[in-house]
Amino acid sequence: MAGTDLTELAGWQRELRAQFPIITAHPDVAYLDSAATSQKPRAVLDAVQTYLTTANANAGRGSYPWANQTTALVERTRRRVKEFLGDPDPECSRVHFTSGTTEGLRTVARDWLPGRLSQGDEILVPFADHRANLEPWLEVRRLLAARGVTVHLRELPYQKSSGDYDHRALAEVVGPRTRFVAATHVHHVYGGDMNVHRIREAVGPDVPICLDAAQSIGHLPVSVNRLDVDFVVFSGHKALALPGSGAVWARNAPGRGGEFRPGGWSGTPNTVGIASLGAALDWLDAADTERIARWTTALTARLTEGLRRLAPYEVLGCQASLAADSAAQRRHGIVTFRHRDIPSDDLGFILYSHGIMVRADNLCQAGTDKRDGSVRISLHVYNTAQEIDRLLSVLTTLEQ
Repeated sequence: MAGTDLTELAGWQRELRAQFPIITAHPDVAYLDSAATSQKPRAVLDAVQTYLTTANANAGRGSYPWANQTTALVERTRRRVKEFLGDPDPECSRVHFTSGTTEGLRTVARDWLPGRLSQGDEILVPFADHRANLEPWLEVRRLLAARGVTVHLRELPYQKSSGDYDHRALAEVVGPRTRFVAATHVHHVYGGDMNVHRIREAVGPDVPICLDAAQSIGHLPVSVNRLDVDFVVFSGHKALALPGSGAVWARNAPGRGGEFRPGGWSGTPNTVGIASLGAALDWLDAADTERIARWTTALTARLTEGLRRLAPYEVLGCQASLAADSAAQRRHGIVTFRHRDIPSDDLGFILYSHGIMVRADNLCQAGTDKRDGSVRISLHVYNTAQEIDRLLSVLTTLEQ
């Protein structure tokens, strides 16, 4: 199936790849680090240029045309985020722009969650996901402890064999004092969909769920209606927009904690980043995120099929999904591995010497340190089967 998908979508992919100036300007470089930051299509760069040369002003702070245009741009992008997420009730929900996922999660943690917790309440937290989805909830516990309120953090259980949450064990962790769940949509190390719908089944209809969608927005279709979560937090720079842009989408369901209102005085928004985010969402819709997901999933299957045949390499995450014809859930554009003898940072330098750019460290995974380094390959629509084959060819030379 993976090979068929690549063949079927090859023409479509070539047209899209040609729209990324940095990619076409460096044909000898394979950029395989899109989970850290994505490259930008011409349409996004043009939108930024147009905004800065025709309507650059502050939003909500002036009555002259440029200021009005900027204010309209910000509000239009808010609506665009809701549309992109398939928001079932856009009149009730809220979109708050942030500098990225980390700030967005901290905003939920600082400004919304503490007022909804009481002595002895519990929140479920992923202790093996990105640190950005752990530290804010530890901060909540510290803030409340300083006020004399004790809340308990319970670990979302994992299946070590798959890298997925252990949804069977989850039923034993959920209790009558469970008030909030922080979860991840696509894991930044293992590349798997974390099956958040099963968390909803375990905690019931009334517990708010906050979703780190940094590795899913822009990479696969995301429907807040299907996911049934209360917050979706993501970074623009991983979804083809500029660095320093991102958003928190809040459902604002009355029965799940009520309205989300960020605290403090609202300063000048990152209007350039917001302009890039709106353009990126337009580009992604036109390109079709479902096709993007099919393309990158097929590339990851090609990569894991090759890696499983190379004895020195250990692929992290689900072992049952390595074969290209596996019926197990595929990785969504992310494959992480180690060499049994070569340290991961050294392997990263070796790959770069062959023009292949990858991430090689502990990947900001909570509970790890430098000794837990690994090499992560992360893909987007501009990557090709030839780049995967080139990577495998280099890795094969290091097999001995």
